[in-house]
Amino acid sequence: MLLNTHTYYSLRYGTFSNQRLLSLAQQLEYQSIALTDINSTSATLEFMRIAPNHGIKPIVGVDFRNGAKQQFVMLAKNNNGFKNINDYLSDFLHRRAEEEVEIPSRAKQLSDTYVIYPFTSFEGETLLENEFLGVKIEDLNRLKFSSWKNRQEKLVIMHTVSFQNKKDFNTHRLLRAIDNNTLLSKLPTSEEGSEKDVFIPKEKLLEAYKEFPSLIENTQNLLDNCKVTFDFSKETPNNQRSYTGNEGLDFRLLKRLAYAGIPYRYKRPGERVMKRMEKELEIIREKKFVSYFLINWKILKYARNKGYFYVGRGSGANSIIAYLLRITDVDPVELDLYFERFINLYRKNPPDFDIDFSWQDRDDVTEFIFRRFKNTSLIAVYNTFKYKASVRELGKVFGLPKEEIDKLSGGDYIFETLDKLSQLVVIYGKYIEGFPNYLGIHAGGILISEKPIHYYTATYMPPKGFATTQFDMVIAEDIGLYKFDILSQRGLGKIKDGVEIVRYNHPNLPPIDIHDIKRFKKDEKIKGLLRNAEAIGCFYVESPAMRMLMRKLQVDDYLGLVAASSVIRPGVAKSGMMREYILRYRFPEKRKEAHPVLLDIMPETYGVMVYQEDVIKVAHHFGQLTLSEADMLRRGMSGKFRSREEFQKVKDHFFENCKNAGRPEEFTADVWRQIESFAGYAFAKGHSASYAVESYQSLFLKAYFPLEYMVATLNNGGGFYSVELYVHEARMKGGNILAPCINRSRAETVIDGKDIYIGFGFLQSLEGKLIHKIITERRRNGAFESLNNFIERISIGMEQITILIKINAFRFTGRNKRELLWEAYMKINKISFEENVYTLFKSPTVNYKTPSLPNTNLEDAFDEMELLGFPLCNPFDLLLEPSHNPLRAAHLHQYIGKQVTVEAYLVTVKRTRTTRGDTMYFGNFLDRDGHFVDTVHFPPVAKQYRFRGKGIYTITGKVVEEFDCITIEVSKMEHLAIIQDPRYAMQSKANEQLAAAKERRRTERQKM
Repeated sequence: MLLNTHTYYSLRYGTFSNQRLLSLAQQLEYQSIALTDINSTSATLEFMRIAPNHGIKPIVGVDFRNGAKQQFVMLAKNNNGFKNINDYLSDFLHRRAEEEVEIPSRAKQLSDTYVIYPFTSFEGETLLENEFLGVKIEDLNRLKFSSWKNRQEKLVIMHTVSFQNKKDFNTHRLLRAIDNNTLLSKLPTSEEGSEKDVFIPKEKLLEAYKEFPSLIENTQNLLDNCKVTFDFSKETPNNQRSYTGNEGLDFRLLKRLAYAGIPYRYKRPGERVMKRMEKELEIIREKKFVSYFLINWKILKYARNKGYFYVGRGSGANSIIAYLLRITDVDPVELDLYFERFINLYRKNPPDFDIDFSWQDRDDVTEFIFRRFKNTSLIAVYNTFKYKASVRELGKVFGLPKEEIDKLSGGDYIFETLDKLSQLVVIYGKYIEGFPNYLGIHAGGILISEKPIHYYTATYMPPKGFATTQFDMVIAEDIGLYKFDILSQRGLGKIKDGVEIVRYNHPNLPPIDIHDIKRFKKDEKIKGLLRNAEAIGCFYVESPAMRMLMRKLQVDDYLGLVAASSVIRPGVAKSGMMREYILRYRFPEKRKEAHPVLLDIMPETYGVMVYQEDVIKVAHHFGQLTLSEADMLRRGMSGKFRSREEFQKVKDHFFENCKNAGRPEEFTADVWRQIESFAGYAFAKGHSASYAVESYQSLFLKAYFPLEYMVATLNNGGGFYSVELYVHEARMKGGNILAPCINRSRAETVIDGKDIYIGFGFLQSLEGKLIHKIITERRRNGAFESLNNFIERISIGMEQITILIKINAFRFTGRNKRELLWEAYMKINKISFEENVYTLFKSPTVNYKTPSLPNTNLEDAFDEMELLGFPLCNPFDLLLEPSHNPLRAAHLHQYIGKQVTVEAYLVTVKRTRTTRGDTMYFGNFLDRDGHFVDTVHFPPVAKQYRFRGKGIYTITGKVVEEFDCITIEVSKMEHLAIIQDPRYAMQSKANEQLAAAKERRRTERQKM
């Protein structure tokens, strides 16, 4: 009887989750309801999947509205009707991305659909066969005096359901105020739903319409005539079924490509390789994953033809077919990758291929996919209300002052002492936490479907310009649509640019084969970088945590790096097994402490679960689950299915099997704890191996061409650290770090020999169009000869030229930058946007006498801090009280177990929580010589001695060593003062002379 119900996917309007909506419908004895979210089909498939669990027949459609004003409701009679509705809605949503488009009052005629118009606002006199008027309970008295009373065959019940109770309605009003960016008190009633749009028992609803039995009958007929069905069994993927248009031809092509790849990958393939290849081919064919492999192959063939760098990873990296097709660069035979992690006969979804491209190349690859394959779309993500953001939004809606909002969002309050409005903000902030707020775009997921995407969902058009589904990847997988992950990362851009910069800076060297990973694995220089954790800027091995792990493990080979890439993940550390792994790796006698069953299952990792495969192995061999159940367990731990019944059944089965096998209950619980704590975070071994390949490429460049690689790192957005640290690293490797230069710099940082010129693009507030102008003019007409020559050739305002002068970009003139600022002020109008006009005869240059105002290196440092964010000098030179402490990082190993005091410059801080929920920190600093000092700040110290932002700190604490890794357990910390900004010391003198300069300028103009 309900033809118009909403979930909270009627964004910033509805209040129900699918589960809550259906549970209430079941309690109130409805046998069927129609889900018609406002301009959305986000909830539709999930609604249809779980509705039968509540004994409810799902009807689906869309409530078409302009804002809160309902135009009509469309219901799908069947799957074709649902597709037609999605086509129609998508057309509006796509056009709205470019222009203001309103939904009309009359619907377009679509086959296999019903259209229901609001009774009170319908202005026509006639209705088509599939069109009806929806009569609300409050409309019944009006109906008695309407001409439609005699045409009741066209009338149906239209009781809208958006809320459960008063609290839901209040929540709805708050959401509408947020959506309209207005105070709650100023929210127009036209932007609200009705307080009467609540769930009522079916019996009560029928009682309200008892005088009009034909409306009840008509409504039931509509419900009976609607049947949309989807197969949620996932038995067969719904991705594009065939690459060539013929599945038999697809398989022959896949087999031919696999055999053709053997010479490239294996000079003399052994029996193991051939058997593995044939086994995979047969299972890929049986599981109907052939086109999935071929589509990935085609995408990457295009990328190689364009010269794009890429890394193929994910569980698909366990596949030898992927290796032979050059989808990945990981040899599963060499690494003995677990076949069943990649694929098994029970697996319903295709293996994961995460393909990373440079951030500069990814968009072009995406465009190629949309051109080459039809039925393609991006996948949405649901961006939900987070508590802090919700409190901020609600605080604005209630009109609270900023100070109060800051206090509430920071949790710095006692609820009972808050005023009524503030309490409401907190209450409703918690209530809407987790509600979907708006649709975003998945980081890289692309669907390539056999059927049109609109068969499953409507799409919208985000700024990227590619049609995007209204559901997320979990819903897509529910329906058998598996994404292709086309991702971007800056690490590949660094490698690609690094190779090109080396070629430019060393033109006589032979070309670098950056894909010669086998040689890199044996390189002693690279091994040294790994052992000593000297990998700043290198992909995945540069973070403080990874740097410390590498030192503890003393890793210097490929397999060790592969393991470290997964051991570092949060779950392994959380389970306590990271330390256990390090112990067993470093000290072979400790391996005997592993449980014999687990050691037998995972001999390579000494009985410690390190990879995702280990979850499957332990679940299958230890917990005696089937491979299908084990894979479900692994997927469930990712968080996507953790709350689903099927996952709970697998968990129960695990414990039951262990009990039946006579395993001690306490030991079983501990194994489960390990699985649960890290399985969602750990990598597949092939995934880690793929990362390790990229790490080796960056390590090679860092080992042999550190300056060029640091320049590439800077130009690709850095990495884990700030720009300042990469500049510091380049200096530590012998580079001469120079401020931007008008005649040498470009937008990006450039290198000439060992001279590294910071790019114009790193200057805060310098306009991109000006940078382009400077470089273009310099290329066309040669270097700039002087400041005056620059001003004549480049149209520039005073604000922009001030930036260039203050950063010393005109130092080639040999003149003091304060003199240059005075000259610029005399020659440039404060606002100048017109292009310079070149004339046949040059106007005579007017030279002004500039006052003597020399600047110092210390002033330069403060200008650099203002414009770059950091000084180019040693920050210790800026201390108010010069440092005389001789202790350095290199000396700390002599003081293990002792208290020391060291001075160090803050690099980065990691905040974490103890098991008791207390805050503690890990700090990373640089000593005066530029070497790392690592610190630990336990809760009492963290609370007493807080970090005070960038700068130099005096750190006192005990030196501790663990697995050859030295840290300071801080007991006291003080932020040291730096000198007063010397630029202000000259301010008063400058002000006096400025007034005189203005007067001289006025006089000169009168003479001209």
